[in-house]
Amino acid sequence: MSTLLNYSDDLIRDILQRSKTIAMIGASPNPARDSHEVMRFLQAKGHRVVPVNPTSAGQEILGETVVADLSEISEPVQMVDVFRRSEWIAPLVDEVLEHAPRLGITSIWMQLGVRDDRAAAKAEAEGLDVIMNRCPVIEYPRLGLR
Repeated sequence: MSTLLNYSDDLIRDILQRSKTIAMIGASPNPARDSHEVMRFLQAKGHRVVPVNPTSAGQEILGETVVADLSEISEPVQMVDVFRRSEWIAPLVDEVLEHAPRLGITSIWMQLGVRDDRAAAKAEAEGLDVIMNRCPVIEYPRLGLR
């Protein structure tokens, strides 16, 4: 892990290209929220996005049914995209690590402004790729991905 958050373009590209299904923690049904727009963007890029938000569980966001937590997901998920404040990352990483073997999770992506170096190191020690303080909506065009 780089505490300077200098991730290689190859790593970011690899994560985005191999992540066919993404669990989005903190997905919002509100179109004005960043998570809603990022979910729409990722769907347009061909990803399946499973929205995860206990306060919206059972509702639909952009055609996908919201689940309360990762335990309710039964299909393989390669990436967990986190829209929560940094203080919530440690317990979320624990949840991801609990479900990673069953779901096939290979990476955790933390959105702009979200960072927890200790939790990231824990996830990386368990074999997961971690990206912090980045947004796929920025990275896709920057890397020339379609």
